[in-house]
Amino acid sequence: MKKLLIAALFALSYALSAAAQTWPAKPVHIIVPFPPGSSPDLIARMLTDKLAQALAQPVIVENKPGAGGNLGTGLVAKAAPDGYTLALSIPGPLAVNTVLYRKMEYDPFKELAPVTLVALSPNVLVVDPKLGANSVKEFIEYAKARPGKLNYGSVGNGSASHLTMELLKMRANIDMVHIPYPGSPQVNTAILAGQIQAGFIVPGTAMPLVHSGRLKALAVTSSVRSVVVPELPTVAEAGFPGFESTAWNGIVAPAKTPKPIIERLSRELVRIIRSDDVREKMLRIYFQPVGTAPEALANLMRAERDRWAKVIKQSGARAD
Repeated sequence: MKKLLIAALFALSYALSAAAQTWPAKPVHIIVPFPPGSSPDLIARMLTDKLAQALAQPVIVENKPGAGGNLGTGLVAKAAPDGYTLALSIPGPLAVNTVLYRKMEYDPFKELAPVTLVALSPNVLVVDPKLGANSVKEFIEYAKARPGKLNYGSVGNGSASHLTMELLKMRANIDMVHIPYPGSPQVNTAILAGQIQAGFIVPGTAMPLVHSGRLKALAVTSSVRSVVVPELPTVAEAGFPGFESTAWNGIVAPAKTPKPIIERLSRELVRIIRSDDVREKMLRIYFQPVGTAPEALANLMRAERDRWAKVIKQSGARAD
């Protein structure tokens, strides 16, 4: 039995090695676990043409929203480790949800292979202009006068938009009700409809509505003023030193994807992310392009899990 197992493992290793040498021989799919129009979707579609050229194969984006990003990201974790199925996902399903959920259908640290950190952005605290709040201080005063009566939206349990507001609730001692949505466009729509009153949203989807006067932006969550929205103060400036939260996107593959495939994907993607035209496109939707080696994304995933675990424990936030 032991010899048969060793032989099977050797055969599998040989098959994966042979597949890596001929990869890619068919279209590559990038799963985005959020709906069309969300920032991960927009960013994924910025990469496809150049990646298709580099690989000489079509690159297809598929939207698989649900469960705060766990559905689509989990599909990739369970996919064949052959380099043909990737995910462009966010901190929740890539790291934080392992602490937030009592049970997950996949383990991102064991079943996913980091490829590259694509881009990052601060979140923007946006509110319904009808509240009359023109600063973080005024918003907090408004919320304190109405404990438990305000709703805020997020792009899913465990997302940066969820935990960032939980952190503000803890630091400011305010009480609001959390309502998760499939993506940031839906959060914005809910504020416009009066169903919720606030949210921490990536500026790419929020700022066009801010500029039109339909939403009010109060602050950003970066540690210092952001180059993408320099006109906005930070939450830290409003009296909460050390307050910081970043929305980021990373590309991952199924674990056990051959290392040569991971290395080539990372190398090609870093080149694409740092190209002038893609950089301009990302900055246009308020994301700072990065592009890293796989190890840097792996380190970030672990750091985010550990940092937000403290907020989850203290706030009592749960997803199930």
